Amino acid sequence: MASTEPLSTEQVIAGLDNPDQPLLHSNLAELSNLTTTEQELLEDTWTAIEQERRTQIIHRLVDLANENIELNFDAIFKFCLNDRDDEVRSTAIEGLWENEETSLIEPLIKLLEQDSSEIVRAAAAVALGKFATLAEHEKLGSEHQARVQQALLKAINDKISPLEVHRRALESIAPLSIPQVKTAIKEAYRSENPELRISSVYAMGKSCDASWLPLLLKEMTSTDSEVRYEAAGACGELEEEAAVPGLKKLVDDFDADVQMAAVQALGKIGNTEAIEYLKRCLESENEVVSQMAEEVLSDLKTEEDPLSFRT
Repeated sequence: MASTEPLSTEQVIAGLDNPDQPLLHSNLAELSNLTTTEQELLEDTWTAIEQERRTQIIHRLVDLANENIELNFDAIFKFCLNDRDDEVRSTAIEGLWENEETSLIEPLIKLLEQDSSEIVRAAAAVALGKFATLAEHEKLGSEHQARVQQALLKAINDKISPLEVHRRALESIAPLSIPQVKTAIKEAYRSENPELRISSVYAMGKSCDASWLPLLLKEMTSTDSEVRYEAAGACGELEEEAAVPGLKKLVDDFDADVQMAAVQALGKIGNTEAIEYLKRCLESENEVVSQMAEEVLSDLKTEEDPLSFRT
């Protein structure tokens, strides 16, 4: 049987609005790094594609980009920030996660502040978090930092802001070492809303502020497994050795997610006590713990000696 000739980029684009043409990964990969002319053709075609298929396409492009770092669909994702469908817009934001171009800041702020969809606004808040991290590491200009900081604080302080948007804005702004952030984390922690309190615990870790450690040690004994999970992860982010005894106890937690978070946190701290305990975990009868310990120790060894794991 004769082999089928691969489709050209133009043919792939032309077939996007044809529901009878399968969305094969091999074809969609042709949409990587489009030329200006190809991008214009795609944009002209896009408006004719029905909503469900546009959603399928954007999800598959994100999956492809995650699987293969050589594929780049950022031009398509940027265009889709203005799509008429909420899910397409939010998925496009997700697809741009690795993109650190400052030209994205204003479009993301616009989505955060003005979009009609709570899901899209929350996704924009999450995406702005990478710029907050860049700012804290002095890799972002002061003008851009001010815009990101202002937008995220506005979302946090807006009394009518949806809870999900408030939570994601708090988590995203956490890396910035400014008094307003510490105040926002404190207020969220004191909140009676359990979801907001969970976000505050997560934010404590992202703040890289060791003064939160006493609260995190306390929350590692919470009756809420999600709180224990976030507290373990936050202790790992802080890399404070004082958290090791509490994390060792959480390795025996009844919740598998908490167990994995504790093992990963011990690996991030990586002092002698943590490493020795992780080695003992290799012999654990709990398969979740033993496998995660093996992965963490392997990663640590690779970091110490990148050539030791050559294939």
